[in-house]
Amino acid sequence: MGMANAEHAEETRSKESGAEILLVEDDPGDAEFALRALQQSGFGHRVAHVKDGIDALDYIGSRGAFARSRPAAAPKLILLDLALKKMSGLHVLRHLKSDERTKGIPVVVLTGSMIAIELAESYKLGVNSYVIKSSDGRKFAGLISEIAHYWLEINQRP
Repeated sequence: MGMANAEHAEETRSKESGAEILLVEDDPGDAEFALRALQQSGFGHRVAHVKDGIDALDYIGSRGAFARSRPAAAPKLILLDLALKKMSGLHVLRHLKSDERTKGIPVVVLTGSMIAIELAESYKLGVNSYVIKSSDGRKFAGLISEIAHYWLEINQRP
């Protein structure tokens, strides 16, 4: 784990209640756009960012670098990139949707490519939404803001 990850893990550990939004994104540019959009939309204090699928599962399970004295509340929304390096987004999605503790968390896949098999597999695994990332930073930021607003403030969860 690099210095930035260690610092982020420490910051995350200090938040006993955990974040409401978990951003799983390994592309620094896309992560910066998403985090800035969430900040500008008033959701910045409610988001945690991890850079790979292993960290995402550790964060949700309060394991490894994300171990806490007591488990944090599960995020209310996961924004998941499919093209992750250490563990694919589809593998993360498969794990989340097959676990009783996490299958109810809305997962929005964010991807840069429209590969039909990934789209079909994502929905087969139970993704809640599949969104193509815009190459236009302003449009991408708008999408992220709208997604967070919908899933955290409009959508009614059981």
